[in-house]
Amino acid sequence: MEALRQDDPRRFGRFTALARFHEGASAVRYVARDTASGEVALITAARPELAVVPAYRRRFQAEARTAERLAGGWVAPPLDTGEEPETPADGPEPLWTAAGYVPALPLAEAIGIAGPLDERALRILGAGIAEILSRVHAAGAVLQGLAPGTVLLASDGPRLTAFGPLGAAASAEARPGGQLSVRLGYLTPEQIEGKEVSAASDLFVLGLLLAYAATGATPFTEGPAEEAARRIAGDEPELDAVPEALRELITNCLAKDPAARPSAGTVAAELALEGAAGLARGGWLPERLAAAVADQEARVLALKAPEENPETPEKAPAPVPAEALESVDGTAAPEPEEGTAAPEPADGTAAPQPEDARPVDAATLDAPASPVETSVAPAPAGSPATAEPADARPVDAPAPQAAAAPVAAGDGDIGEDRGTTRFLNTGPRPPQSDRATTQLSLPQELVAPPGAAPAPVAQPIPPALPAAPVAPQRPGPTHGGPAPYPAAALPAGPAGSGGAGGGPMVSLPLPPAPAPVPDPAASRRTLLTIAAAAVGGLIVGGGAVAALGSGDTAVATDDKPAPKPRRTLPGQPPEPRWIYPHPASESSPLTTAVWRDKLLVVTSESQASAVDLRTGKRLWQRADGAKGQAALAAGADLVFVASPSEFLWLSPKNGRVVHRVRYTDAFGDLPGLAVGPLAGNSGPVIWFTGSHTVTVKAPKPKKGKKKGKDKEVVQAHFFAYDIVQRKELWRTPVPAGRAPGTPAYRVVVDRSADVLVRQDAASLTAAEVKAAKGKGSIRSFDQKTGKLLWTKQYAAVSPEAATGGDEDGTLYAAVGKDLQAFETDTTKPLWRVEGSDGSVFGTPLVAGPLIHTTERSQLVGAVERESGRLVWRRSTEVPGTGNAPSLTLSGSEKTLIAADAVQVTAFSAADGERLWKFQDIGSADPKGATVSASYRALAAGETVVVQRDRVFYAFPVA
Repeated sequence: MEALRQDDPRRFGRFTALARFHEGASAVRYVARDTASGEVALITAARPELAVVPAYRRRFQAEARTAERLAGGWVAPPLDTGEEPETPADGPEPLWTAAGYVPALPLAEAIGIAGPLDERALRILGAGIAEILSRVHAAGAVLQGLAPGTVLLASDGPRLTAFGPLGAAASAEARPGGQLSVRLGYLTPEQIEGKEVSAASDLFVLGLLLAYAATGATPFTEGPAEEAARRIAGDEPELDAVPEALRELITNCLAKDPAARPSAGTVAAELALEGAAGLARGGWLPERLAAAVADQEARVLALKAPEENPETPEKAPAPVPAEALESVDGTAAPEPEEGTAAPEPADGTAAPQPEDARPVDAATLDAPASPVETSVAPAPAGSPATAEPADARPVDAPAPQAAAAPVAAGDGDIGEDRGTTRFLNTGPRPPQSDRATTQLSLPQELVAPPGAAPAPVAQPIPPALPAAPVAPQRPGPTHGGPAPYPAAALPAGPAGSGGAGGGPMVSLPLPPAPAPVPDPAASRRTLLTIAAAAVGGLIVGGGAVAALGSGDTAVATDDKPAPKPRRTLPGQPPEPRWIYPHPASESSPLTTAVWRDKLLVVTSESQASAVDLRTGKRLWQRADGAKGQAALAAGADLVFVASPSEFLWLSPKNGRVVHRVRYTDAFGDLPGLAVGPLAGNSGPVIWFTGSHTVTVKAPKPKKGKKKGKDKEVVQAHFFAYDIVQRKELWRTPVPAGRAPGTPAYRVVVDRSADVLVRQDAASLTAAEVKAAKGKGSIRSFDQKTGKLLWTKQYAAVSPEAATGGDEDGTLYAAVGKDLQAFETDTTKPLWRVEGSDGSVFGTPLVAGPLIHTTERSQLVGAVERESGRLVWRRSTEVPGTGNAPSLTLSGSEKTLIAADAVQVTAFSAADGERLWKFQDIGSADPKGATVSASYRALAAGETVVVQRDRVFYAFPVA
């Protein structure tokens, strides 16, 4: 951080610049203060000499939109995008974005201060970045924004500040014809081989970053610098100094074959199953880094606006004219001869370079004339050196010899960017990068382009930055408020197409040029529509903190301008309608149920309570409903709850007991009846099992024999009960189950003539298990009389196998690793769907012509009921094999929700498009217990209620 220079802008919209924060290849960041609210912000302002290039402008704006779409968690939502209502008369409008300031250190600087991170810090760092990548990759995009200078360490977790190649560039350069060339900081094996990048490329770079953070060096450092490309492409990484528990995961990330690398979701879950935020609770930075972050914050808060020179422009300086990018005769700028020093900045100070900014010999490519070099202002004197990994720099690689296609004149538009940030997924596939401008070498410092504006005349030096006060006043907390977008990368160097300092210069495919005279409102509506349809990654919430991302507009409560509406971001859930935390003073919820899409009824050990589904406010609680089973609708105006000793009918308005039927009264001929779990319900009818103990008298002994002892015998029944008429419909004797004796039944399907039930394997007696010989049974009971019609077994379906059925007479069951369909009445096999090796299917969900499937391998899919044809199959990206996710359909049956022990994933029910993911890390209290309960999802009209332990989130769904 340094004082403002004389030619620096003093105002960016409503923000007043206070100091320079960081200077990079394509942009400069400033510390600024909102003149209205006093909020401290970081402004990212494009370099004027690049802002004039149409390709650069579109790339800058595209990455700013990416940052906005990723806002939340470890990415800060922009405070302002710098969009001016009108274009200035003297040229293109300045390019800048603003985001809230969060004290944080770049990873490279942190390693220089405190050395390598410990295992816990590495897990938090890697999990946080992987959570972001998971959201990006789920949308079909590639980030290409990771580098030691773009990953920051804040007091509560990591931050990402670059959202595309431009933000993470080692250098950026204007090319003839309006093209833009960017040299990336990190290379992957596939890039060295000239192949297209993919999501796996981000995982390779994440592996390099984690190895660097763990050791302070990179895993491909041994050997000459000119052979770095060969080592990256062919050598095994040196990871002996990496903590043993993380070595295998990082090794997998650094696999040469992209297909062998894990997904971002897998990495996030393996590093921190409870989420990076959950693992970071209570602090995670070493003492030296925590002190450095606090010192930075104190210095920033102490900044005051410098006195403005009346001649100082109010806005960013006008971009350099396009003519200034080329010399008078149109030739490329001369490059410094070998062995000569690079030109120094105008102020005469030498620009310090990191160790890996020293050039190596570049492969000479058959290319057009070298592009004009752009200038980079020197780093502030005395700024800490940022040690970058050796493989974070471009290196030699064989260059293609074919002549490059000529660059067409124009604005540089070559189609939508699908090779880097592919959120919109519209338009044709762009051409490949211009190989003639792709060089693998290291940067030197940039020199000023011929014809560029001369250095300004020396002016009085602005006042120096104030020293940090002893006890600065901390700003209000900002949940998940990361550092601003975008971060500048390494100091840039000359970008000549074959010069010693070039490459890898990648001509970026860019978003399409805007149509003439666009309608801003229509463009925004279009973007909102596309963003809402994009598919998803991961968002971490916690306790009473809402997951970010909404299309709702906040209502202004004072005279300040109303904020811009926040967009629903691809990859994260929409803004919850409400969040309800069950009181910590009460026992944890036992059951939850939705009553007529109006109430969420929660039962616990101490009471039953109701939450308004519109507002998330608790309406009432009733102790009579303690230990009750899931609530049901008894007609239009009563809530039915089965407690351990009675049936209750409660008022939905206030929880008052309207009717009460004790089991001793309703089933007087069955004294001591113990009611088991409800087996199912259909309309007003519920089915359940119950048992009671009777004394069987010993038979009269024969003459001369002693009388035997009376026996206590458990008798069980299967019941049908109408909860509207409050009367028993029928009961039928059934075999008693394992002690204490009540068998647990589950209704598989309710048909017009009969009801099919399955007994839970855990309630089978030892004799029943032995007699079954490893096969499960389905029982059919007459709907009207309760008479047992038949008991059947289906092929090799085991007692534990998940089963489901439909009214058309088809039974679906897990058989080994496969899902098989049977004709219910004849047991005839119909079709089979193959599952994953080592996995089994969970309970399927029937919906119209489809069956939605779930597997322990965390695959969710859809199958045609009639033919068994697989329609789609997707992964939730949860690592390992646990229980199969439970499935819930939204009220419209358009959204499928998969809930497991790690997260909730939303899919489009029709085609399997992954919409969003959600994780709740539990209480934000550092002393709070880590939540390990599985997720549950309940559908209520256009809302899905997600529960994890005590916290409930109501998300709008289609």
